[in-house]
Amino acid sequence: MQHRPERWLYGDRGMKVERCRKGRARPDGILAPFGFPAGHGDWSDTGGVLMAVDVTSHDSDTHQGDRVEKPDGYAGAGIPVYLLVDRDDGSVVVYNQPENGRYLHAEKLPFGASVKLPGPVGIILDTAPLKEFAD
Repeated sequence: MQHRPERWLYGDRGMKVERCRKGRARPDGILAPFGFPAGHGDWSDTGGVLMAVDVTSHDSDTHQGDRVEKPDGYAGAGIPVYLLVDRDDGSVVVYNQPENGRYLHAEKLPFGASVKLPGPVGIILDTAPLKEFAD
């Protein structure tokens, strides 16, 4: 966001994602244009969302929710990039190229790697600081 002040990372924002849990999802963060949620109420449409971000939790549902349902739900909603921070195995997974309800590309990299977030995000993310928070 330091390089792109017209964008903002919104935390804990509800989105209408039809293919995910009763048509609703609440990612840990969404990258969208500054001012995106104005007038949306509690649940925003996904138009304009550049990236959804989730961090795995230590509950029993994280595999089904974060690793299975959300990638398909976000792809089906046309969100260009999904970033999953997986604390269980110390990795990040970058999903992109949504088509027909699935992401065509997924790349998994260990914490510590420099991760290229593809367009429309278009930045390099240094994941080394994530090593401190893996436990």
